[in-house]
Formats: sequence, structure tokens, C-alpha cells
Amino acid sequence: LLGAAAHPALCPPAGSCTMSTAEDAEWLRWVTKQFGSIAGEDKEIDLEEFKTALQVKESFFAERFFTLFDSDGSGTISLEELLKALSLLIHGNETDKLRFLFQVYDVVRALWHIRVPALTRRGACSPCAGSGSIDPDELRVVLRWCLQESAIALPEERLGDLTLALFEAADKDHSGSITFEELKEELEGFPEVMENLTISAASWLKPPPPTERSRRPRYLTRVYWHNHRSKLACLGGYAGLNLLLFALAALRHASLGGWMAVARGCGQCLNFNCAFLAVLMLRRCLTWLRATPIAKVLPLDQHVVFHQLVGYVVLALAAVHTGAHIANFSRLARQDGHHALAEYLLSAQPGVGGLGGTASQTGLALQGLLVAMLAFSSPCIRRSGHFEVFYWTHLSYISIWTLLILHGPHFWKWFVVPGCLFVLEKVVGLAWRHAGGLRIVEVNLLPSKVTHLVIERPQFFHYKPGDYVYLNIPAIATYEWHPFTISSAPEQQETLWLHIRSLGQWTNKLYEYFQQPESPSPEPKPLSRSLREKRCRRWVQVGADGAQLSANAECYIDGPYGTPTRRIFTSEHAVLIGAGIGITPFASILQSIMYRYRRRKQSCPSCHYSWCEDLRDEEMTLRKVDFIWINRDQKHFEWFVSLLTKLEMEQAEQEPGGRFLEMHMYMTSALSKNDMKAIGLQMALDLLAAKEQRDSITGLRTRTQPGRPDWSKVFGKVAEEKRGKVQVFFCGSPALAKVIRAHCEHFGFCFFKENF
Repeated sequence: LLGAAAHPALCPPAGSCTMSTAEDAEWLRWVTKQFGSIAGEDKEIDLEEFKTALQVKESFFAERFFTLFDSDGSGTISLEELLKALSLLIHGNETDKLRFLFQVYDVVRALWHIRVPALTRRGACSPCAGSGSIDPDELRVVLRWCLQESAIALPEERLGDLTLALFEAADKDHSGSITFEELKEELEGFPEVMENLTISAASWLKPPPPTERSRRPRYLTRVYWHNHRSKLACLGGYAGLNLLLFALAALRHASLGGWMAVARGCGQCLNFNCAFLAVLMLRRCLTWLRATPIAKVLPLDQHVVFHQLVGYVVLALAAVHTGAHIANFSRLARQDGHHALAEYLLSAQPGVGGLGGTASQTGLALQGLLVAMLAFSSPCIRRSGHFEVFYWTHLSYISIWTLLILHGPHFWKWFVVPGCLFVLEKVVGLAWRHAGGLRIVEVNLLPSKVTHLVIERPQFFHYKPGDYVYLNIPAIATYEWHPFTISSAPEQQETLWLHIRSLGQWTNKLYEYFQQPESPSPEPKPLSRSLREKRCRRWVQVGADGAQLSANAECYIDGPYGTPTRRIFTSEHAVLIGAGIGITPFASILQSIMYRYRRRKQSCPSCHYSWCEDLRDEEMTLRKVDFIWINRDQKHFEWFVSLLTKLEMEQAEQEPGGRFLEMHMYMTSALSKNDMKAIGLQMALDLLAAKEQRDSITGLRTRTQPGRPDWSKVFGKVAEEKRGKVQVFFCGSPALAKVIRAHCEHFGFCFFKENF
């Protein structure tokens, strides 16, 4: 049932599965155990139990597999029958597996085996053998179920095209049916299918992976240290500076007692860290630094992560600092006898420190504010629809810095420079916001609940591909500002594009707001022909005839701010990986690349032959770009297909060989090519794509690959091309980022992750 997928470590490729005696015995014990847990007391598996255990989406394939496993036609599968079938698929050769596949597709009499009671079938000829050939109607039935199993929706006409393409290719003798030998011959033309023929979803029969030998943790490998040297160096310098500041302050006050030494040491570290927190959020300064050589030394991409780390360090230092002072006050109260501990903590005392001796009171207030700020900054608060709580508690940084100036006599010396820069950035941001709101020119409600905003571009708004802005729409939430990547290219002068996926409270409100009935206005005018589709409704501002959106269409932006993707144009071989909405920053980059192609396009006046000059210059050293987009299902491709189609057309016109920009599409809900439930469908899709020069799923020229990428193969191919130093840029989920980062470290590629 599961071929080589049953235990990857036990089976070599190409169907020649061999297992040692010990491995075979281990696998046999596992299958027997799993069979017992499914079969129950009767020691037999019926069809319903089989469907539940196999976990296939559609009953058609469960019934076909059940038919083939139930060799005696009893209506149930015994352990002996199961082991016999599995032995054939695991130990059998390529022909054995293909014959099993052929029987799955030969469905003329096969389903009769399921529908008719077992007693009436005893003694009859083997129904699972089918008719011995596959006709077009059978093939159409199987392909229809394959589409449903892979969550692919195609019109009936396209199903007919797929059936015809596969049938014409396999029916070598034009007899009107496909024999086993013809199917085998056709399959041999798809080596990637035959490499590891399996039936997936049989997780109940898969043994747990063998325990790997202990190996050195990735954090101790040379590759990890090489790829993270700037971050690790900064962490080391940060830790060393804190230790130095603590030691110097503690030694200076050692004569006052141990608790005072600890308190003063932590206080000096707090002076530095509270000022450093402001430095890490100077977004405009950090964006400017990205264009300088300092960007190669400092880990500017991790400034948010460092900000969070320093925040936790501040809370820990403040707790120790407060605890040490309380212990010291308790000692003084016992020695003095005239003042209780509460008096030291709650009333001003001369000589205690702070403005007017209020160090204790301001210190306790600071401790409370820090705890509240960090508590309400946790992801569970921010992403659970309570962004306002995070926003308003985080604004307490103003109170914290004010109290720090009153609390610590030397804090202002540390804070004066970063504080002035921080205030300057805020003033610039407020100036931008109060210079006048921008108008939303157009709104497109796209599939997968994506809101495409087209915003008028301010006159002096300059940005780089991949940059992001903070967006505020008063009609949605007056005080909320949310960061979104700009999806249009900088070369597009009139408007800015933002593609916003509905994933949280604010983004859902945005989508729902523009779903409301439209107020009276002229007929909407589409931005481009590619967006004239029924799938979206448009809200448009029309300036020529004076009709405009109401004030609800007003918005404000703050930015732009730089991201790691700014490095792409100084790369040699860039690999762009977007998962779902993670394509957004790369949309801007791909468009910018094609704009630069247009500028370099040359043509011969005599023969009109056109070509593009070498793209490499001081601003762009790219030799090759691989773009990889991973989506869960078919509908998630729809909202950006028009852009990708345009890029493909321009690429084909300006560089017919397609050597510079290469696209790779993956759909994770689709079954892989070597899964028996999808082989016919994937072959048909390949054949039809080759015939029509377009993919049936997306309409692109690039064929959509089923399943998840095999990163070892993908990066291995990139390494073999040898088009220069490889840099991988990723935008998507943190879980996938860890997987890709590990592969990049293995191949020695530089990895950059967009905050997502």
C-alpha cells in the first residue's frame, strides 16, 4: 500500500526495494500492530474501517484499493491479505507496481466488487481484474476523482481535454483502449513518476522514523557560525558590554554592601538598555543604514528581534535591581529602627536618589509599567484581535522614559542622542501624516480574501522594491497603524499597491468594509485589463467628473521602511521564495526587474531583432533569479496570476531562452506525481501543458508542481548552475523558514527572512 514511503530508510529508489532481515521483521511487527488496532476483535478490516484508516479524501480510491487488497472477495481484508499485498508493493519490482496501478484505473467491473454482497460474489471470476484494458470513459472517471482528491477544480471541458491528451498519448496502436503494456510504455517516459511509486496517506502503516544517531547540534557547526557571524558577533558584543557596565558600577559601590553593588550594577545596565531600545526602533535611520557599508556588518534585518530581546533583558534587570534595593532597604530598616520598610518604599527619603528622593516610588511605577508593556506585547495578545491593548500599553514608553529621567540621575546622558533621533523621526512621521490624507483610488476584492488597495502616490515618496509602509485608515480604526509591503514597483509613478490578506481583526474589517453596498457613484473604471474579472468589485475615485469617494476612503501612510529584500539587486543568483501572501514583496521586485529590462531593450534597425543589454551594473548585479511560490490550493494562485502572466510574456519577448527569470509554482494540496492516486492526472496535466504551452491550474506557462518542494533537489539544481553567489530570500511562515534555513546552511547559501 505504501511502497518506498512506508519506510524511506528501508527502500532504495527505482522500485528495487530490499530490506535486511532485522528491518523486515521490524516492519512486519509494526504493520501487525497497526492492523490489530484497526481491525478490532474480528481480526478483519471492512470497507468503512479501511476508509477511516487510509484517510483518503474521496471514497473512490479507498474502494479501489480495498478491492485489490481483498483477494478472496470476502468483503473484508485479513492480516494475511494485507501482508501479501504490501509485500508485493514493497518487495515487488517496477512491473508489479505498474500492474497494481493499471488495476486501479481499470474500473469497468471493479466497483461491482464493492456494490454486490459478498455471498453472491463467491466463486465468480476475479472482479478486481477489470476488463483488461482502459477505455476513455474509465479514464475520464478516474481523472475526475483524481481532481477531487487533489482539490483541483476544472471545468468539464478541461477534464475532457485532459482525458483526450492522456488517452491519445497512451493508446499507441489507436485501438480505442489502453492495455497494460501501453500504459507501462507511456509511464516510462516520466522517470520522476517511476522513481518512487507510492500510495500516500497510509500513515497508519508507516513505522516511526528510525532514531537518528546523535549528531552535533546545528548551533555548533561551522556553517551556522559562518552564516550568522554578524548576529552572533553583535550578541557577543552586547553581552560583553552589559557585563562590563555591571562590573564597573558594582565595583564602584562595593563599599556600600553587596545588595547596593548589585543594584547599582543593574542600574547602569538599565541606563544603557533603555536607551538602546530606542535605537533599535529608529526605522528611518536603520533604513538609511541599509544603503551604507555598515549593512554588511550589522544585522539590521534582526532589529525587531533584538528589540524584543532587549525588552526582556530590561525586565529581568529591573526585577533584580528592584529586588536588590528592597533587600537593602529591609537591612536599613532593621538597623535604623525608626523607619519601616514601607516608608522607604512609599515615601520620599532624602539621600535615596531620584528627583527629591523619589527613587523608590518612581522605581516601583517603572516596574509596573514594564511588566504591563511586556505582558501585552506577547503574540497571543497582538494576534487575537486585541491590537488596541498592545498599541496603547506600548505607548507607555513615553511615561517610562520620563520616569527614568526622574529616577536615575545619569540616564539622560545615555538617552540624549537616541532620544533626540527618536523625537526627530516621530516629528517627521507626524509631518507626513498631517500633510494631508491620501485617497484610495481603487479597491479590488480578490480571491482568498485579499484586499488590493491602489493608493495615490505622494509626489516625493521614494522607495525601493520590497519596502513596506505603515497604513492607517480612519474608517477602519482611528489609531491603528499596520505594516504592509508595497507590492508595486518604484517605477510606477502614479500609484502605490498594497495586497492585504485577511488574517486578523483589522484586515478582516478592511475586507468587510469594502464588501458593503457601494454608495452612489459612477461606474467603476478598472486599473488595467488584467483586473477586469468578475471575481472582484471595485471602488474607484474619478477625478475628472468630480465624483470622489467619501472621507471613509481616506488613508495615511508612514514610511517607507527597508527590508532584507533590498539586498536582492546586489546579489548574483537570487532565489525568492514566497509562501501564500508572502509573494507580496517579491511582486514589487519582479516588476522592477522587468521595468529595468524594458530600459535596456535594444533592437536592430535593419532586421528588427531585439535583445537586452547586460543587466549587471553598480545597482544591479543579478545574473539569475529563481522565483518559487508555494500555495495551499488552487484558488490562492488566482489573485496574482495576472501579474505573473504579464511577467512571463515580457520575459518571453525580451529573452526567449528564459535564462534570467525562472518561475516555480507549487500547490501543496495536490498529490505528488508518484502517488498512485494522482499519476494519471499529473501525466495528463504535463501532456496538455506541453501541447498548449500553458498550465491548466493557473493558466501560466510555468507548470504548477504538486505537493511541497523537495528542497534538497531545488537547491542542488541551483548550486549546479553556478551563476554566482546564491542568496535566498524568504517571506512566509516561521515553521517553513526554519526548514529552508537549514537547507541553506547545508548548501552554504546566504539566507534572509522577511518578517511575516
